[in-house]
Parts: sequence; structure tokens; C-alpha cells
Amino acid sequence: SSHTVGVKADGTVVAVGWNGGGQCNAGGWADIGQVAAGYAHTLGLKADGTMVVVGYSGLGQSDIGEWRDIVQIAAGDYFSVGLRADGTVIAVGDNEYGQCNASSWTNIIQVAAGDGHTVGLKAEGSLVAVGKSDQGQCDIGGWTDVIQVAAGHGDTVGLKSDGTVVAAGR
Repeated sequence: SSHTVGVKADGTVVAVGWNGGGQCNAGGWADIGQVAAGYAHTLGLKADGTMVVVGYSGLGQSDIGEWRDIVQIAAGDYFSVGLRADGTVIAVGDNEYGQCNASSWTNIIQVAAGDGHTVGLKAEGSLVAVGKSDQGQCDIGGWTDVIQVAAGHGDTVGLKSDGTVVAAGR
């Protein structure tokens, strides 16, 4: 994405950068605890577990109105991912590469979204991934002891409990 979004201490949001899809129009949001920036949309997670969204919605990435009990969010190029309090995952939007096919995941404690892939960190430290893997970004099947995960444009990175880093993809 070409925009940056931040949450202020008072729960309001600031956004700067390219605003071609209206993705920076989050200035009126309140009671936000977390934000995620996709390519042309911005997600906000409210303290009550519901979400708000602004920006381009042409591929369904803004269809989050019914989401409840969300504890963490991630935004990919044209898709949105939510982690529910029960450890399950919901995703909507562009699914060209299967990046939204995470509904069967369980025991997830963190999600990350890249340009066309979604990664889930399981409670025991292993990972699951779906979506585009043309750079090997979903080749994370043997990873263990991971405590933090990030996904980018063609890559996945994990922080292990011993402080080392593992990476796959570009």
C-alpha cells in the first residue's frame, strides 16, 4: 500500500499518503485499538471486537459489517483478515490465489496478510498459510517455536522464541 495509518493514544486514527480509494478517510474513527492498511483500504478494530473500514471495496474486502469478537486484523492487497477470540479466522475480498481460504483454521493466535497470501500462527508455534506462493512465501510448514509472524509482498517472516528469525519467499 502507499499509505500509512496509526492509532493515537486516545483511540482516534491518523492516516497519510495516497488516498486514491479513500483509504485515508479514517479521521472520524474513535475507540480504535488496532488498524491495518491494505492496498487501497484501511481496517480499524474497535474495543468491542467490531470493525470499521474505509477505502476501495470493489472486490469485497470491505464486507466486514457482520464480524464480531475480532481480536486481531490484517489487510492484504485487496482482502481483509480477522482473527476471532475463539482462535478461528475469517477473510473476505480478492481470493484469486485462495488467500481467503482460512475458515477451517483453529487455535490461531495471530494472522498476517501479504499481497496475495494469508498466514496464521498457531498457539504451539507452528504456522499455516494459504494463497499465492510463487516466491515460496507459503513454504512455512516446518517452522516451529514461532512467536510473531509478518507477511509482505512475496515473503513471510517469523520471529522464533529464541530470538532468531526465519524467512520464506522473496
